Amino acid sequence: MDNPLTTTTAFTLGSVAVTWPVVTTWGIMAALTLASILVSRRLSPRPGRVQAVAELLVETLDSEITATIPGDPARFRALIGTLLLFILIANLSSLVPGVDPPTAHLETDAALAAIVFVASVGWGIRTQGVGGWLAGFARPSWVMLPLNLVEQITRHLSLTVRLFGNVMSGVFIIGIILSLAGLLIPIPLMALDLLTGIVQAYIFATLAIVFIGSAVSGKEPPEKDPS
Repeated sequence: MDNPLTTTTAFTLGSVAVTWPVVTTWGIMAALTLASILVSRRLSPRPGRVQAVAELLVETLDSEITATIPGDPARFRALIGTLLLFILIANLSSLVPGVDPPTAHLETDAALAAIVFVASVGWGIRTQGVGGWLAGFARPSWVMLPLNLVEQITRHLSLTVRLFGNVMSGVFIIGIILSLAGLLIPIPLMALDLLTGIVQAYIFATLAIVFIGSAVSGKEPPEKDPS
């Protein structure tokens, strides 16, 4: 059983070691790119099953975005949708024998959280201007400036820790039971891991919407926890 806290090298490019989680990430990115091309190249007024499912996903995603961020959801659809699909496929890849899910490694989750952080800062500055965005840290009083700065960082760190902890623990537990009990016993836990992977992808995407929405509006994110 591989230790989910360590990574193994798949191959090297010169002096750069490429690990298996990176290879899996590239594979997922390539699969999602190919799938998007195949789905979008033959759009029809009378959608088939695949197009109908894709349209349902887009409509559901748009409704989730507009519930938090007023305005055209298309502004954020590509970012949130890509995060949702990538994390979902990465989480579910743990069910494939021999595949090391990228989201079970801290560096992948930190990179995903960094994308949300940069997006929230970028959209905050784009909609409010640099001065308006910086002024948001002094609300409701300048005394809150240090706490608001710390919160801006810690709430994105929480994205990393939440995703890493849930995915890594599932992989680790199933690996232990597989080594002790054989192949058939862990099947119920694998079903639970499947559900956890779906839920964690949804939670990450929802929190990304909340954080970006708070940056766009200049208000504190609502007090809710989708987990």
